[in-house]
Order: sequence, then C-alpha cells, then structure tokens
Amino acid sequence: MTVRLPPPARLSVPDLLGLATVGIRARPARTVLAALGITIGIAALIAVLGIPASNQAAVRAGLAALGPNLLTVTPGQNLVTGERAQLPAESVPMIQRIEPVQSAAAIGYTAARVRRTNLVPEGETNGLAVAAARLDLPAVLRSTMRAGVFLDRVTEQYPAVVLGARASELLGIEPHPGDLAPPVWINDRWYVTVGVLDRLPLAPEIDNSVLVGWPAAQRYLGFDGRPQAIFVRVDDEAVDDVRAVLGRTANPQRPEEVLVSRPSDALAAQRLVEQAYSSLFLGLGAVALLVGGIGVANTMIISVLERRREIGLRRALGASRGHVASQFLAESVLLTGIGGALGILLGAAVTAGYAVVERWPAVLPPTALLGGLAVAVGTGVLAGVYPAVRAARLAPTEALSTN
Repeated sequence: MTVRLPPPARLSVPDLLGLATVGIRARPARTVLAALGITIGIAALIAVLGIPASNQAAVRAGLAALGPNLLTVTPGQNLVTGERAQLPAESVPMIQRIEPVQSAAAIGYTAARVRRTNLVPEGETNGLAVAAARLDLPAVLRSTMRAGVFLDRVTEQYPAVVLGARASELLGIEPHPGDLAPPVWINDRWYVTVGVLDRLPLAPEIDNSVLVGWPAAQRYLGFDGRPQAIFVRVDDEAVDDVRAVLGRTANPQRPEEVLVSRPSDALAAQRLVEQAYSSLFLGLGAVALLVGGIGVANTMIISVLERRREIGLRRALGASRGHVASQFLAESVLLTGIGGALGILLGAAVTAGYAVVERWPAVLPPTALLGGLAVAVGTGVLAGVYPAVRAARLAPTEALSTN
C-alpha cells in the first residue's frame, strides 16, 4: 500500500512577511548598517534626477516669462587693431526702425568702481560693473523688482542706482519691503539705492551690474553715451530674420564687428552640460547602490550561516526548500525596501532643500520615485538570490548537527 504525503502547505503573504522580519528585528544594528548603503544610493539617484528637473523647471519658467524672442547685440573685436570695437551712439534708434522689432534698450559700461562704503579698499569691487541704463530696460527684459523701484525720469538724472540680483548679494544689501536701502559708494560720492532687480536668466550681465541713469552716468561718471549691450525684443516668427540684419543695422559701416546672440541658446547649451554632469552623478549613485547591494548580500550570507539550526529545525518540521528560500529572499527584499523608502525620503528632502536655497520650484519626477523603489527591490532580489539558494540547499541533518 502506497502512502501519499500531502503537498507542503503554501506560505501566505502575511506569514512570509512575518518570517522575513524575524532576522531584521533580531539584529537591528546590522539591519541599519545594511540598509544604510541602499539608503545612500537611492537618495543619490533621487537627488541627481530631482535637482536637474527642478533646475529645468526654473529655466523653463524663466524662458516662458522672459521669452525666447530676445536678441542681444554687443560690440565684437576690431579686425585692424584687435581691440574691442564700439557701437555707434545711434545704434538703438536704428535697430528700433526694423519692423518686426517690438522694443530695444541698451546699457553702457563705465570705468567707475562701486564699493559698499568709502571705507572699503578701492580695489575690492567684487568684480561688479557700473553701467548706464535706459528707462525702458525692465520692459524689454521683462524684469521684476525684488525690492524698491526702477529708475524714473527724475532719479535717472541724479546719483541713484538700481542693483542687479548678484550685485545686491555681493554688496550685502538686501532691503526688506518698506525699508530704505543703504546707499553705495561709486568713485567719489554716495549713490542712493532705489531698487534691487530679481535674477535675469537671459541677461546675467545685469545681475552683476549696478545700474545708473543714462544722463547721470554722463554727468558724474564720464560715460561717452555709446551702448555696449543692446537687448532687442522681436516678433516670435521673425527672430531669425531680424538676427540676420541686426549687425548691419547696428553698425552699417562695420557690421563684421557686431556680435548678435540669442541668450536662450546659451541656456539650452547650459542644460546639455548639466545633463552631462547629471549622468556622472547618476553613475556615482549607481556605484553607491552597488556597494549597498553587496553589503546586503553579505549580511544575508552571514545570517544564513548564523541561523543554520533554525533552518534545519524548520526543514525537520516539514518546511520545504521553497519555504526557506522564499523566507530569506523576502528578508533581503524587505531590507532593501526599507533602505529604498528611506532613500526616497532623504533624496526628496535634499532636492526640496536645494530648490528652496536656489529659489527653484521643487520637482520630483514620478518616474524617479517609482524607479528608485523598483531599483531598491531589484537590488534586494539580486542580493538575496544566492543566500536564499544556499539556505534552501541545507539538509535538515546537516543544519541541526552544526555547532
């Protein structure tokens, strides 16, 4: 008479999770250290994907606000002397006669030096430029004020300045709404600070400048009235056409000495560079994750060696090889899952904190969050396969006879 043994019982999901937590709860210090590598790796991956995404969102918002239809005209190099060329004083009105041009405004740099006070050594100017500015500059650049107001028809005649965003930071002038901003010292006199501009992604030269009214720069700073950067706003569909004729229009006699650029193109190139750096850091995050996975695998192998008696007892009581293998595989996945969840939280916190500091919108791509968790679980599966197979191959007699 043949006796047929009943098939081994199947482990339910709650039972499997309960078994998987036994080793984790029994050795909390080892669990923390093993999960730490996964946490760091996943946090690095989330941050590397989240920070560039936040930056790109800020750039897109800036481009949408400032517009990709902005062109910049600057003097190039004199082909004869090799010195910096000059634009004619009448360049702006000539450019404004081009039909698709909506508006144009200019700045002109002076040789003046700006300091926080007259007590600061003359050479310590932080590399800031003092530039003459036309009143229509904010309208052309679509700039906004962080504090105060821009120059008007009265203040452009007298010693008054508007600070670019970075100039304000370097000079230590951060006026609060309603407060009177401290003056700055330019050459030999005080200039009243009437306002501070927000950052201009399409015109970084303005961020590093201290702007003085065009007439005041001519009266007090010896400015010759020649523009050195002209910002041109054109119709969207005519950007390329206007760009082709701007050089000949700004300086008809020497068009080859005129440089015409589109600032949004530079931002696009900058994004490509940032993507290259992101790929590099993504690789570093993958290395950290690999190290974490090796640590989890090592932890699980040690766990198998330490729990041989437990494995032998379970096998003697009827547990199948599949039961033992699934227990240790689930323990590995649970361990990396905990590390992955903590890594996602840490990476999100790093991304949000960095975005707040840089004044960007915090963006966390859903694919990065789901991908981070999937990578953590996948790492747990890969790290747990060998220990699980090794545990399943232990015979009950061999495991129980281990000292």
